[in-house]
Amino acid sequence: MAVLPTPVNRRVWLVLLVGAQLLFIVAVAAAGYATTAYGRTVQLRTAPVNPRDLLERDHLRLTYGITYLPLTLWQETSEPRRRQPVYVALRAQGSSYAAVRVYEQEPSALPPEQVILRGWVVGSSRRTLHLRYGLERYYAPENQAKALNKKGPHALLVHVSIAPWGQARITKAEVL
Repeated sequence: MAVLPTPVNRRVWLVLLVGAQLLFIVAVAAAGYATTAYGRTVQLRTAPVNPRDLLERDHLRLTYGITYLPLTLWQETSEPRRRQPVYVALRAQGSSYAAVRVYEQEPSALPPEQVILRGWVVGSSRRTLHLRYGLERYYAPENQAKALNKKGPHALLVHVSIAPWGQARITKAEVL
């Protein structure tokens, strides 16, 4: 025989459900702030691709100097697969960072001047590895996206904070 839920039980479940949703929202926001606070900031050269979306909100769609990498940087014996997570070792070269190696598994030890950025394989050819990092869209304040988009290729320097647990976040974009 089934027991029907009482109004008190429904209320308890409703409070638990709403509490879980609020906890999730707070955790997502805290993760973003923690990435900025505890992450290591690197600078990546980029170029804007498209300044507007369908909703007419100001944003930049970005392509980085580390989006298309030579396949010679791939450190594994197996071929890269589409949608495969990868770990890109970056090292400072001048005012920005450049890729020096691409790994299938996160390396356990790196030189202190290098940092790991997690990405995913979009595709590969005989010579090129196409990657994405989840950093390809930057919402610019107010109408700044139009001004930033008018610059030439690789005319922007994007500051990215990379947390020790692998999460990355754009903190600032500036015109070179």
